[in-house]
Amino acid sequence: MKTILILLLAGAATPALAQHSGHTAPAPAAATSTCTPEHAAMGHCKLPAPPPAADPHAGHTMPAQQAPAATSTCTPEHAAMGHCKMPAPDTKPAVPATPAGNPTCTPEHAAMGHCKLEAPAQPAADPDAGHTRTQAADPHAGHAMSQSDIPVAPPPALARSGPEHGADLFYDPAAMASAREEMREHHGGLNAYKILMDQAEAKIRNGRDGYAWDGQAWYGGDIDKLWIKTEGEGEFRESVEKAEVQALWSRAIDPWFDLQLGIRHDFRPDPERTHLVMGVQGLAPYWFEVDGAVFLSDKGDVTARFEGEYDLRITQKLILQPRVELDLALQDVPEIGIGSGLSSGELGARLRYEISPQFAPYVGVEYERAFGDTARFGRARGEKAGNVSLLLGIRAWF
Repeated sequence: MKTILILLLAGAATPALAQHSGHTAPAPAAATSTCTPEHAAMGHCKLPAPPPAADPHAGHTMPAQQAPAATSTCTPEHAAMGHCKMPAPDTKPAVPATPAGNPTCTPEHAAMGHCKLEAPAQPAADPDAGHTRTQAADPHAGHAMSQSDIPVAPPPALARSGPEHGADLFYDPAAMASAREEMREHHGGLNAYKILMDQAEAKIRNGRDGYAWDGQAWYGGDIDKLWIKTEGEGEFRESVEKAEVQALWSRAIDPWFDLQLGIRHDFRPDPERTHLVMGVQGLAPYWFEVDGAVFLSDKGDVTARFEGEYDLRITQKLILQPRVELDLALQDVPEIGIGSGLSSGELGARLRYEISPQFAPYVGVEYERAFGDTARFGRARGEKAGNVSLLLGIRAWF
């Protein structure tokens, strides 16, 4: 009985021993041909020692008999783990040429080397040289439309139908008209006024002290104004030598200048005269204030006058004002002592101190000179051709 049990146990153990012996003692040839780096890493087999090589990375090369297979199946992931070696890339990859007229090659694909764009065609001649378009097919040709390709049409008739003021459809038209008028007045249509006494002064000169004035006032809006001007002079303890008043309609011809038309009446000297006036007044470049006018009297005499002045600010309150005035005549007018050509001129400077912007006393000096026949007429009356005066005055406005 014991003999039978021993035989049965020996028979059952024989296949297991045979299977285990197949794993521990494989034939050298089979292990070499089937052992891979993955199996060697798990301890199932052992790779043969690599042959010595000069390359520092030679330890990662596969045996000679397995190199073609590893190269053909080597992936970047396996090469990173040292299981195989990637072939060297071709340094000059061939760029596939796109057939002529290939519309599928885009600039993006050409930049990645997938295809090659053809040279662009030369622009076609066009009368509108600034809006030329190339003859080559381009997927973005729709973005190169010339201005002449944009259709131009008048606004639809419905845009011009309806009332001038749409708010009148929803609100009382009378109330809206009042609101529009109020808005116009507060945004440029408001009438204003100014009264300026530019010169109210005493003239101190050798033996013939006198006085003079030059003022103006206006009332109106930004475009149209009524303008009043007056000026004159005389000697103390004597009657007024010259006095005139102008009434002018002033129309803005640009942001800087006004065109002025009206009348002028001379109360002195005798005999009195009335003139038609046409002139220009405004602010010239570099802030020169200019005033020029031509006068036609009721006797047919033609005269002209030009005035110019400039405010030179020494400080915020101290201001020097040079001033020049020239009078001209087209003909002699002996009854009032005016000769043809340049009849007289004044050149002066006034230094004022602005106690406030509306009130400023000043001192100054002025030289007056008569020319030509005007000087001759003056000498006949016992007057000098030229005089220098010391000025003391006040400039004020409100």
